Amino acid sequence: MMGNPFDDTEGTFTVLVNDEGQYSMWPAAIDVPAGWDVAHPSDTHQACLEYIEEHWADMRPRSLVEAMRHERA
Repeated sequence: MMGNPFDDTEGTFTVLVNDEGQYSMWPAAIDVPAGWDVAHPSDTHQACLEYIEEHWADMRPRSLVEAMRHERA
């Protein structure tokens, strides 16, 4: 029986990003869902984690960051 592909630390993943600048690790064998783009191609679980840690410093959605910026102006 096959386990959950999202939990397979030995599997191959792709890093996705949405319009809000939020990142997700996605099993490479599963089609990219609508609204998401590939930010980092298929790679190991660890390499994808490292990519996300390096590129996703602010976990707030882009729309919230923009709204907060306009409130301060």
